[in-house]
Formats: sequence, C-alpha cells, structure tokens
Amino acid sequence: MKTFAENWLKTSPYDRYSYLIALKVDRYKTLLQTVEKLGFNSFVIQIGKNRHFLIFPQNKKLPRPIGSALPVMAENPYMFVAHYDRVEGTPGANDNSIAVFHLLRVAMLLTQRNLDNWIIVFTDKEELVSGENFEKQGSFSLAQKLRTMGLERARIFNFDACGTGDTFIFSNITDSILGDKQSPNIIKLKKEIQQLRAHALETAHHQRLDKILIAPVPFCDDMGFLRAGFVAQTVSILPAEEANQFESLLRSRPEFTNLIVSGGIKNSPERRHLPSTWKNMNTPADTPDRLTPQHFEEFVNFVVELCR
Repeated sequence: MKTFAENWLKTSPYDRYSYLIALKVDRYKTLLQTVEKLGFNSFVIQIGKNRHFLIFPQNKKLPRPIGSALPVMAENPYMFVAHYDRVEGTPGANDNSIAVFHLLRVAMLLTQRNLDNWIIVFTDKEELVSGENFEKQGSFSLAQKLRTMGLERARIFNFDACGTGDTFIFSNITDSILGDKQSPNIIKLKKEIQQLRAHALETAHHQRLDKILIAPVPFCDDMGFLRAGFVAQTVSILPAEEANQFESLLRSRPEFTNLIVSGGIKNSPERRHLPSTWKNMNTPADTPDRLTPQHFEEFVNFVVELCR
C-alpha cells in the first residue's frame, strides 16, 4: 500500500492542488470551485478588488444575505490564515498554495471531530509590488472589516511557506516591530502575541515536535494585520539544516534581524544569507518538486491541535 507521501496528490483535498499552481489559471475561480466541491460552509468577502474566503464549522448558520455578517462564534475563536495569491509568473507551490491546501485538510479534520471554535481565512493580495506599503495588503482592509463584525478578539495564526522541511519556525518579528514602546495599546498587543506563541509552543510540546525555532520570518499577512491593530502568530517551515544555519547566522550577526524587520533584506546583497527555501519563493523555482510531503501530516495535525 502506498503511503500518504507517495500518493498525496491523489488524496483529498490535495487532488486539486495541481490545478491551483498551473501558470495560466484563475486562482480565485479554482479555489472557489475547490471549496464548493468539498462542501464547506463558506462565503467570500470582497473588499475593493480583493476577494477573501471565509470557511466556518458546519454547525454555524450563515446570515442572509450571505456575507452580510458572521455566524455566531465563540468570543475568541481561532482564525487560521493563509494567502492564496502569488507573484505573477511563478508556480507558488510553497508560497503559498500548499498552506492553503493544508488548511483545507485541517477544515475537513476539524469538521470530523466536531470542533467549532475556528474560522479559516484565505486572503487575497498578500504579495506587494514595488512601491506598495503594508496598508495595501488584503489583510489590512480585511482586519478592519472583521473588527466591525466583532472578531477583534480572534486568535490569529498565519501560515506561510509550510511545505518544505520539518522544522517549525514561529516568527517573532512582531516583537521587534513593537519594540520597547509602552503605550496601553502596544502593551496589549505584546501580551496577545506572547499568548499566541505560548499556545503554539505548548501545542508543539503536546505533539512531541522537537524541531522548533523562534526567529523572524520575512513579513507576510501578519504585517497587514498589525497595521490594523491585530496580532497574528506566523508559522513557517524550513528543512532542519537550513533552520540550524539560520539560527547560527542570527546569533553571530544580530544586525541581520534588523534587515528582515526593516524589509531591507529584499533588495540587499545580504539576501543571499536567507534560507534557500525562502530565497526560492516568488521565483520560478518555487515548484512542487521542492515540497516534502512526508512531513505534511505532522503539520496538519499541529494546526488541528491548536483548537484543543
């Protein structure tokens, strides 16, 4: 019998993964068809040109008209986020198509286990072009909208580039952004991000995951959320060798963190020191042959356990 790793592209929901990474494809339409095919309780919120998917537990009644409001949720539900857009001309296999499909699988498992304290969100417009600031990110305007819908206390976990490797990277870049500021709002945000990270670490411990690194992950949707007053714990994945080299680099060259925090790493010669997996993102090299499906189930189970 073939293992999941050998047969993953034939396993639901990953059997539709190849459609999403095709170079000439309408990713919104393809993802919409996939969500509908899986029978999820969902709707799309359109804000400007951006279209965001929201998936809810099956027992949550969607208000009419669809999208006019959110279903009645617990006071602080878990919100699992992955962006589905990609840089034009790239496959986007790891950034961020695979995280989208991991969360589709998570939704299937949460439904089977009758857990209902979660929302899954697929964001549009995470990828910025030159000259755009983080307030142009889809997550920024989406967070503003979600605040009006009563989700200001949602516990947000953001997943980006989670398909290559076996080492969980829990980003601490928000810590550097908030710095030593002590205004009441900043203190509140610091407390919230520490609680999210503590929960992630506790869950990893419970799952007996021993390959964990707390380190800055280059900005993704977490920055758009932060600009709107929400904190999100970003989780990424790296091969162990790359994670160990990255950890050693950060210890020996503390200033490298500043380059990541400032965003200067994007156009700096120092970019060559980033982990190879991250350097391949947003390029034609972000192909599925770089994925490591033998680790997919471990990741999916971790996300499911976050809801416990």
